[in-house]
Amino acid sequence: MRKKNLEENASVQTRKKRRKGNAIAWLFNTPYIIYSVVFLFIPLGWAIWLALTDWNLMTPEYEFVGFKNFMDLFRDTKVQAAFWNAFHYLVPIVILSFIFGLGIALLVSHLPKKLKGIAAVMFFIPYLISGVSSAVLVKHLLSYNSMINVFLRDAFDININWLQSDAAFWVLIAEIIWKLSGYYALFILAGIASIPEDVYEAADLDGCVGMKKTILITLPMITPTITSVIVLAAGVSFQIFAEPLLLTGGGPNMSTTTWLLEIYRTSFVSFRAGYGAAMAIVNAVQTFVVIQLVTWLMNKLNKRFGW
Repeated sequence: MRKKNLEENASVQTRKKRRKGNAIAWLFNTPYIIYSVVFLFIPLGWAIWLALTDWNLMTPEYEFVGFKNFMDLFRDTKVQAAFWNAFHYLVPIVILSFIFGLGIALLVSHLPKKLKGIAAVMFFIPYLISGVSSAVLVKHLLSYNSMINVFLRDAFDININWLQSDAAFWVLIAEIIWKLSGYYALFILAGIASIPEDVYEAADLDGCVGMKKTILITLPMITPTITSVIVLAAGVSFQIFAEPLLLTGGGPNMSTTTWLLEIYRTSFVSFRAGYGAAMAIVNAVQTFVVIQLVTWLMNKLNKRFGW
């Protein structure tokens, strides 16, 4: 009997400690919960409601239109262009960001320790430059009377209309990659630094050197880091705004338009806030589905290498 009472008391004490631990955990998570409610769930609920109306951002009166805004999206050529352009941006941004980020990380990792920090910061600086500033700089460099175009016309009799031709898309890609590569290189550099030196020493003894070592040793050892880089780069593809707004306006023929650009124009230029909210929700759904798919594929790759 006494043993049973002791067991019951121990069970009660364990439950009390568990409840106390849960209470402390909820207490420490309270700021994040409040932040999520105020800046995520309330705006999300408001956006969903707004997408079911025809509010124009100015008048207090608006009409409930149900799913009309969502139905209109399927017939909107600008929305269709933004939808497919997201995938158009996705592939080169993900591939080139990873390739250049990996190249920078490998370059910095082979520098002397005293220079690694300085080099990493130098490559990171473009990421800190605002999209507006970099877009204005690119627009100046590629203007008709810029040094580049004057040189091409005088030396090779070539006149390229960079921002009103098919080259416009690749100009935007180049600017985005320039900004992101150094940032992602820091992730990859941290992953490379975490690889034990004895792994490389064993590879050297087996004759695995140069590019072979990178492919067979380095990349498999940092696949979780690569996953983070690729998922982040994929997310960027659906959030491009400043570059097409300032450089191309979405042209030519909507080949560079993006979700955020069309949402901005619809909501704050055409004052169709309800329709713009519907566009934002579809953009969020597309982003979520693609990110989940990319994450699933990368997790498959991680499992293959034992992560």
